[in-house]
Amino acid sequence: MRVFVFIDASNLFYGGQKSLGWKIDYQKMFYYLKEKYETDKVFYFGGVEIHDFNHSYLNNDSVLIEELEKHLVSSIKEKGHYFDEAKLLLISRHLKRVRFYLKLKEFNYNLYLKPVKSYEQEDGSIKRKANCDVDMAFYLIKEKNNFDKVIILSGDGDFLPVLKHLKSIGKEVIILARAKRTAKEIKQFAGSNFRDFTRLKKRLEFEEKL
Repeated sequence: MRVFVFIDASNLFYGGQKSLGWKIDYQKMFYYLKEKYETDKVFYFGGVEIHDFNHSYLNNDSVLIEELEKHLVSSIKEKGHYFDEAKLLLISRHLKRVRFYLKLKEFNYNLYLKPVKSYEQEDGSIKRKANCDVDMAFYLIKEKNNFDKVIILSGDGDFLPVLKHLKSIGKEVIILARAKRTAKEIKQFAGSNFRDFTRLKKRLEFEEKL
C-alpha cells in the first residue's frame, strides 16, 4: 500500500507558533508520518515572499527556492545600504523563511511554493496571501493513481469535493488537522478517520537546544 501526505501549510499552520501554542519540529513530523502511516511521499504546499525575484509560474510549478535564496542574499549585499531599517528587517525575515523551506527540502518534503501576493481590500488595507488550495487539489487528482491511502493535513472545507471523489474511487482518506480550524463538513466526512493535530504536541514539539 502506497501512502502519500498532502500538507496545506496556510490552513494547518496559520498564525504559526502563536496560534498553535507550540513550535513544530518538522523533522520530527516527517519521521512521525513515516513511522505512523508508513508514508512514501510528503507534499508541502505554502507561500513565500519573493521580492522581485524572476519567477515564472508558467514554466515552474514551484518557486525555485535555492535561486530565491541567492537573490535575497544578493539584494541585501548589493542594495542593503539603500534600504531603510524596516525593509532590511523584512527581507532578512523572509530570507530566514526561505532557509526554513530549504531545511524542509533536506528533510525530504516535496515543496510546492507560490509567491505571496498583495490584495487591496475594500477598507483600503492590504492583505497578503498565497492561496495554494487549487494547486493541492490538482496534485491530489494528478497523483491519485500513485497512492492507496492519503493523509490530508488541512481542515479546509474547499477540499471536500476532491476528498469525496478520492473516497469514491477506493482511496482511504485520513484527515490530520487542528480540530478548531477544521470545517464541520470535513469532520463529518472523515468520521473516525479524523485526527486532531494538536494532540501531537508531545511527539512533535520543537525543543530548543541549550
